[in-house]
Amino acid sequence: MKLGIVGLPNVGKSTLFNAITNAGAESANYPFCTIDPNVGVVAVPDERLLFLRDMYNPKKVTPAVIEFVDIAGLVRGASRGEGLGNKFLSNIRMTDAIVHVVRCFDDPDVVHVEGGADPLRDIDIINIELIMADLEMVERRIEKAKKAAKGDRKFEQEAALFERLRDHLNDSKPARSFACTPEEMAVIATSDLLTLKPVIYAANMDEQSFTAGYEKNPYYQAVRDCAALEGAQVLPICAKTEQEIAQLDEDERQLFLEELGIRESGLDRLIKCSYSLLGLISFLTAGADECRAWTIKKGTKAPQAAGKIHSDFERGFIRAEVVSFEDLKNAGSMAAARERGLVRSEGKDYVMQDGDVVLFRFNV
Repeated sequence: MKLGIVGLPNVGKSTLFNAITNAGAESANYPFCTIDPNVGVVAVPDERLLFLRDMYNPKKVTPAVIEFVDIAGLVRGASRGEGLGNKFLSNIRMTDAIVHVVRCFDDPDVVHVEGGADPLRDIDIINIELIMADLEMVERRIEKAKKAAKGDRKFEQEAALFERLRDHLNDSKPARSFACTPEEMAVIATSDLLTLKPVIYAANMDEQSFTAGYEKNPYYQAVRDCAALEGAQVLPICAKTEQEIAQLDEDERQLFLEELGIRESGLDRLIKCSYSLLGLISFLTAGADECRAWTIKKGTKAPQAAGKIHSDFERGFIRAEVVSFEDLKNAGSMAAARERGLVRSEGKDYVMQDGDVVLFRFNV
């Protein structure tokens, strides 16, 4: 999973990126990986995996990971190549979802590129740039479909569909809010539109308003209402606090969170938001060699889940021996879970559930 972190200058975007990547590397004991200067890979915190580690004492523990991309270069006119606009847009195309950091605090010492805090204006600036880029792609798609039509009803329908989408975008509305059938959306999804990507609005507040009760922050309320209209998620966060948390070791971090009255770090909450937004779950494999978490889409069947491990597992799938994590935890061991009849033998039509601990049987 790859998440692109976007936002105008001086909204806390890079502060948040640095904080969550450092925190993720330390909290999960997973080596921080710098692919290039603005990309970081962090482990997904999963207490179930830690429990399995203690149960099996394996040679290796491998968590699921998320890749964060700190996407820079946005200014007004990015869709026309202003600033680092072309690089900005191409980087977004490579992501699964967008984390849009919006400044929700006033601070005269932190210059805002637009003159002052106004989250709805900031959201509009970025959305309009993405919509303008999408309009170019939609126009090209319409032209291509019309050339290919020549009496072919399929391409005539496609041209009409993208003309409707063009009108929607011209009303300053993102493609993800376009009303259409699932079949039509499948066609639109082939066009790689930026505003089709799901969004999490990270409402970045100052420390005082965040700890005092972010629901009272009028800027946060505006972002929350905007997100609700779009069907997007909103994540209240304080990038400065997250930066402080990232510099602490695990024990100190927990104490600091308790003092602030926060149950989870911003990274943990962002990961949960991301999984929910993208419809993802995790299943687990465990043994003396390795305990590992695997990320799949909700609704994935057992053979396709096995294919995440190796294509041979899917090709030669026989069955999956499955126990829920909670049942395994309560039983205390896999042997005890088998004795209690908690380990099930599932076939090709089994739909994987979050927290399934699985042994795949296959033959090739």
